[in-house]
Amino acid sequence: MNIETFQHVAETSGGILYLMGLLLLAALTVAIERSWYLWKVIRQGGQIMSRLESATKVEHQTLEHLGESFSQLPHARVLTVALQHDLNHDFDRISDKLDESIMREAPGIDRYLWILDTIVTMAPLLGLLGTIIGMFNAFQVLGDPGNAPTKVTGGVAEALLATASGLFIAILGLFFFNALSNRVRVIMHQLETLKVMLVNRMYPHYQNAAEVRAKQVVSDLRSRAV
Repeated sequence: MNIETFQHVAETSGGILYLMGLLLLAALTVAIERSWYLWKVIRQGGQIMSRLESATKVEHQTLEHLGESFSQLPHARVLTVALQHDLNHDFDRISDKLDESIMREAPGIDRYLWILDTIVTMAPLLGLLGTIIGMFNAFQVLGDPGNAPTKVTGGVAEALLATASGLFIAILGLFFFNALSNRVRVIMHQLETLKVMLVNRMYPHYQNAAEVRAKQVVSDLRSRAV
């Protein structure tokens, strides 16, 4: 199909095919950008978890180093919450703070996926609208006695290209939407797992802090008794 033919078909569909091209461009842009970003987050997030997996207790320097090395990841911002937590607070507070940080990161992880979801729904409807407009123009040929019936069938065939385009874009968008949604679920699972790993590995610090506080209380009591 050359440019002249495409322009003719686009005009018979009421310009819907031009809009289809914009939808396809938007879908491909979101799919490529999100695929690269989410793949990078999953890969580097796995590196963070593998470094913490072998440790029975996390140190301040470890969390600080991981946060600086992967500062662009949502995992790093969860690590920052654990890094800034005051051990004098109740142990349950750290879990609540980590849950809050994960909830704050969720909108940024699935950002732009609503565009793909909208395109998947909109493209077939616009294609159907373009076909209806094209068929309306095609059947207007019957009002001119000098036109052959083959022009009607040719016009109908051209009108159906709008529906075919809409279905193609919807199928492509649905594939990427499901694939990217699965990657989002993997990242959220990583963040939840990271939260549990941090809580388990920060508990020894609470034990040490409790022992220090207990020794301090005993020391104060003895000093007062003297």
